[in-house]
Amino acid sequence: MKSQRSLPIRVAWTVFALVAAVHLVAQLVDADTGANVTQWFLMPVLAAIVWLSTSAPRSRLVTLVLVALGFSWLGDTAPDLADGDTSFLLMVGFFLLAQVTYIVAFAPYNRDGTVRRHAGLVAGYVVAVASLVVACAPGAGALLVPALIYGSALGVMAVLSAGVGRTAAIGGGLFLVSDGMIALGAFADWFAPPAEGFWIMATYIAAQVLVVLGVLARDRDHHTAASPPHSLAGNG
Repeated sequence: MKSQRSLPIRVAWTVFALVAAVHLVAQLVDADTGANVTQWFLMPVLAAIVWLSTSAPRSRLVTLVLVALGFSWLGDTAPDLADGDTSFLLMVGFFLLAQVTYIVAFAPYNRDGTVRRHAGLVAGYVVAVASLVVACAPGAGALLVPALIYGSALGVMAVLSAGVGRTAAIGGGLFLVSDGMIALGAFADWFAPPAEGFWIMATYIAAQVLVVLGVLARDRDHHTAASPPHSLAGNG
Protein backbone atom coordinates (compact mmCIF):
# COMPACT_ATOMS: atom_id res chain seq x y z
CA MET A 1 0.00 0.00 0.00
CA LYS A 2 2.84 2.36 0.89
CA SER A 3 4.58 1.75 -2.46
CA GLN A 4 1.31 2.40 -4.31
CA ARG A 5 1.07 5.82 -2.64
CA SER A 6 4.74 6.74 -3.07
CA LEU A 7 4.67 6.84 -6.89
CA PRO A 8 1.95 9.55 -7.13
CA ILE A 9 3.78 11.53 -4.45
CA ARG A 10 7.07 11.36 -6.38
CA VAL A 11 5.27 12.38 -9.57
CA ALA A 12 3.64 15.33 -7.77
CA TRP A 13 6.99 16.48 -6.36
CA THR A 14 8.53 16.23 -9.84
CA VAL A 15 5.73 18.30 -11.34
CA PHE A 16 6.11 20.87 -8.58
CA ALA A 17 9.88 21.07 -9.08
CA LEU A 18 9.43 21.56 -12.84
CA VAL A 19 6.76 24.24 -12.44
CA ALA A 20 8.85 26.04 -9.80
CA ALA A 21 11.96 25.89 -11.99
CA VAL A 22 10.13 27.24 -15.05
CA HIS A 23 8.57 29.97 -12.91
CA LEU A 24 11.91 31.09 -11.46
CA VAL A 25 13.57 31.10 -14.89
CA ALA A 26 10.66 33.19 -16.18
CA GLN A 27 11.24 35.62 -13.32
CA LEU A 28 14.92 35.89 -14.21
CA VAL A 29 14.29 36.61 -17.89
CA ASP A 30 11.27 38.88 -17.24
CA ALA A 31 8.88 36.59 -19.06
CA ASP A 32 5.78 37.94 -17.35
CA THR A 33 3.25 35.65 -19.02
CA GLY A 34 5.22 32.53 -18.18
CA ALA A 35 5.76 33.70 -14.61
CA ASN A 36 2.07 34.47 -14.13
CA VAL A 37 0.80 31.19 -15.57
CA THR A 38 3.22 28.98 -13.65
CA GLN A 39 2.45 30.85 -10.42
CA TRP A 40 -1.18 29.77 -10.74
CA PHE A 41 -0.12 26.12 -10.40
CA LEU A 42 2.45 26.24 -7.60
CA MET A 43 0.15 26.08 -4.56
CA PRO A 44 -2.41 23.65 -6.08
CA VAL A 45 0.38 21.15 -6.84
CA LEU A 46 1.86 21.63 -3.35
CA ALA A 47 -1.58 21.08 -1.84
CA ALA A 48 -1.90 17.91 -3.92
CA ILE A 49 1.39 16.71 -2.41
CA VAL A 50 0.03 17.27 1.10
CA TRP A 51 -3.16 15.44 0.20
CA LEU A 52 -1.36 12.48 -1.36
CA SER A 53 1.11 12.27 1.54
CA THR A 54 -1.60 11.96 4.19
CA SER A 55 -4.49 9.61 4.82
CA ALA A 56 -8.11 10.08 5.82
CA PRO A 57 -9.17 11.10 8.33
CA ARG A 58 -6.66 13.92 8.01
CA SER A 59 -5.48 15.66 11.14
CA ARG A 60 -6.51 19.16 12.13
CA LEU A 61 -2.99 20.36 11.31
CA VAL A 62 -3.02 18.92 7.79
CA THR A 63 -6.54 20.17 7.08
CA LEU A 64 -5.72 23.71 8.14
CA VAL A 65 -2.49 23.72 6.12
CA LEU A 66 -4.49 22.70 3.05
CA VAL A 67 -6.81 25.64 3.71
CA ALA A 68 -3.81 27.97 4.12
CA LEU A 69 -2.39 26.79 0.80
CA GLY A 70 -5.77 27.54 -0.78
CA PHE A 71 -5.73 31.11 0.53
CA SER A 72 -2.10 31.42 -0.62
CA TRP A 73 -3.18 30.38 -4.10
CA LEU A 74 -5.83 33.12 -4.08
CA GLY A 75 -3.14 35.57 -3.00
CA ASP A 76 -0.91 34.40 -5.85
CA THR A 77 -3.66 34.99 -8.40
CA ALA A 78 -4.90 38.31 -6.94
CA PRO A 79 -2.65 40.48 -9.15
CA ASP A 80 -4.45 39.02 -12.18
CA LEU A 81 -7.88 39.89 -10.77
CA ALA A 82 -7.51 43.66 -10.38
CA ASP A 83 -5.09 46.57 -10.78
CA GLY A 84 -3.29 49.03 -8.55
CA ASP A 85 -4.19 49.36 -4.88
CA THR A 86 -7.17 47.03 -5.27
CA SER A 87 -4.88 44.25 -6.48
CA PHE A 88 -2.49 44.85 -3.59
CA LEU A 89 -5.30 44.84 -1.01
CA LEU A 90 -6.72 41.63 -2.45
CA MET A 91 -3.31 39.98 -2.28
CA VAL A 92 -2.70 41.15 1.28
CA GLY A 93 -6.22 40.07 2.30
CA PHE A 94 -5.86 36.55 0.95
CA PHE A 95 -2.39 36.11 2.39
CA LEU A 96 -3.61 37.49 5.72
CA LEU A 97 -6.23 34.73 5.74
CA ALA A 98 -3.47 32.24 4.94
CA GLN A 99 -1.33 33.49 7.83
CA VAL A 100 -4.26 33.43 10.27
CA THR A 101 -4.98 29.86 9.20
CA TYR A 102 -1.34 28.90 9.76
CA ILE A 103 -1.47 30.59 13.19
CA VAL A 104 -4.54 28.57 14.17
CA ALA A 105 -2.88 25.41 12.84
CA PHE A 106 0.41 25.94 14.70
CA ALA A 107 -0.92 27.36 17.98
CA PRO A 108 -1.58 23.98 19.68
CA TYR A 109 2.09 23.06 19.22
CA ASN A 110 3.20 26.01 21.33
CA ARG A 111 1.30 25.24 24.51
CA ASP A 112 4.31 23.64 26.19
CA GLY A 113 6.34 26.82 26.41
CA THR A 114 7.87 26.71 22.94
CA VAL A 115 7.59 30.47 22.55
CA ARG A 116 9.29 31.07 25.90
CA ARG A 117 12.12 28.72 24.91
CA HIS A 118 12.59 30.72 21.72
CA ALA A 119 12.63 34.17 23.32
CA GLY A 120 15.54 35.24 21.12
CA LEU A 121 13.62 34.23 18.00
CA VAL A 122 10.59 36.18 19.17
CA ALA A 123 12.70 39.27 19.84
CA GLY A 124 14.33 38.96 16.43
CA TYR A 125 10.99 38.79 14.63
CA VAL A 126 9.63 41.75 16.63
CA VAL A 127 12.64 43.81 15.59
CA ALA A 128 12.33 42.64 11.97
CA VAL A 129 8.62 43.51 11.70
CA ALA A 130 9.10 46.85 13.46
CA SER A 131 12.02 47.73 11.17
CA LEU A 132 9.96 46.78 8.13
CA VAL A 133 7.09 49.02 9.24
CA VAL A 134 9.46 51.94 9.82
CA ALA A 135 11.04 51.45 6.38
CA CYS A 136 7.69 51.21 4.61
CA ALA A 137 5.72 53.87 6.53
CA PRO A 138 6.81 56.94 4.50
CA GLY A 139 5.62 55.46 1.22
CA ALA A 140 2.69 53.33 2.39
CA GLY A 141 0.14 56.10 2.93
CA ALA A 142 -3.37 54.70 3.44
CA LEU A 143 -2.06 51.15 2.94
CA LEU A 144 0.12 51.31 6.07
CA VAL A 145 -2.59 49.92 8.37
CA PRO A 146 -3.35 46.78 6.31
CA ALA A 147 0.38 46.27 5.79
CA LEU A 148 0.95 46.59 9.55
CA ILE A 149 -1.82 44.10 10.33
CA TYR A 150 -0.42 41.63 7.82
CA GLY A 151 3.15 42.09 9.03
CA SER A 152 2.09 41.42 12.61
CA ALA A 153 0.23 38.25 11.61
CA LEU A 154 3.23 37.13 9.57
CA GLY A 155 5.53 37.62 12.55
CA VAL A 156 3.23 35.63 14.83
CA MET A 157 3.03 32.81 12.28
CA ALA A 158 6.83 32.73 11.97
CA VAL A 159 7.20 32.45 15.74
CA LEU A 160 4.55 29.75 16.13
CA SER A 161 6.00 27.69 13.27
CA ALA A 162 8.91 26.89 15.61
CA GLY A 163 6.54 24.75 17.66
CA VAL A 164 5.95 22.45 14.69
CA GLY A 165 9.67 21.79 14.19
CA ARG A 166 12.89 23.23 12.85
CA THR A 167 12.01 22.73 9.19
CA ALA A 168 8.70 24.56 9.54
CA ALA A 169 10.43 27.28 11.57
CA ILE A 170 12.90 27.95 8.74
CA GLY A 171 9.94 28.11 6.37
CA GLY A 172 8.22 30.64 8.61
CA GLY A 173 11.35 32.79 8.65
CA LEU A 174 11.67 32.67 4.86
CA PHE A 175 8.03 33.70 4.56
CA LEU A 176 8.88 36.85 6.50
CA VAL A 177 11.87 37.49 4.22
CA SER A 178 9.82 37.03 1.05
CA ASP A 179 6.91 39.21 2.10
CA GLY A 180 9.31 41.77 3.55
CA MET A 181 10.83 42.17 0.10
CA ILE A 182 7.36 42.61 -1.39
CA ALA A 183 6.56 45.35 1.12
CA LEU A 184 9.85 47.14 0.57
CA GLY A 185 9.45 46.91 -3.20
CA ALA A 186 5.98 48.41 -2.95
CA PHE A 187 6.66 51.20 -0.47
CA ALA A 188 10.41 51.95 -0.31
CA ASP A 189 11.86 53.71 -3.35
CA TRP A 190 15.42 52.83 -2.34
CA PHE A 191 14.73 49.08 -2.43
CA ALA A 192 15.48 47.85 -5.95
CA PRO A 193 17.73 44.76 -5.85
CA PRO A 194 18.62 42.97 -9.09
CA ALA A 195 16.24 40.14 -10.00
CA GLU A 196 13.83 41.24 -7.28
CA GLY A 197 10.95 39.07 -8.51
CA PHE A 198 13.19 36.02 -8.62
CA TRP A 199 14.33 36.40 -5.01
CA ILE A 200 10.82 37.11 -3.76
CA MET A 201 9.45 33.99 -5.40
CA ALA A 202 12.46 31.81 -4.59
CA THR A 203 12.10 32.56 -0.87
CA TYR A 204 8.29 32.25 -1.06
CA ILE A 205 8.43 28.84 -2.75
CA ALA A 206 11.09 27.63 -0.31
CA ALA A 207 9.03 28.93 2.61
CA GLN A 208 5.88 27.07 1.59
CA VAL A 209 7.80 23.87 0.81
CA LEU A 210 9.61 23.90 4.16
CA VAL A 211 6.38 24.57 6.05
CA VAL A 212 4.75 21.66 4.21
CA LEU A 213 7.71 19.33 4.88
CA GLY A 214 7.68 20.31 8.56
CA VAL A 215 3.96 19.71 8.84
CA LEU A 216 4.15 16.33 7.08
CA ALA A 217 6.98 15.26 9.39
CA ARG A 218 4.98 16.33 12.44
CA ASP A 219 1.91 14.52 11.13
CA ARG A 220 3.91 11.31 10.58
CA ASP A 221 5.31 11.53 14.11
CA HIS A 222 1.79 11.94 15.45
CA HIS A 223 0.49 8.88 13.61
CA THR A 224 3.54 6.84 14.61
CA ALA A 225 3.04 7.72 18.27
CA ALA A 226 -0.66 6.94 18.05
CA SER A 227 -0.13 3.54 16.39
CA PRO A 228 0.43 0.55 18.69
CA PRO A 229 3.53 -1.59 18.12
CA HIS A 230 2.98 -4.37 15.58
CA SER A 231 3.59 -7.04 18.19
CA LEU A 232 0.92 -5.66 20.46
CA ALA A 233 -1.47 -5.08 17.57
CA GLY A 234 -1.04 -8.68 16.51
CA ASN A 235 -1.90 -9.92 19.97
CA GLY A 236 -5.10 -7.88 20.10
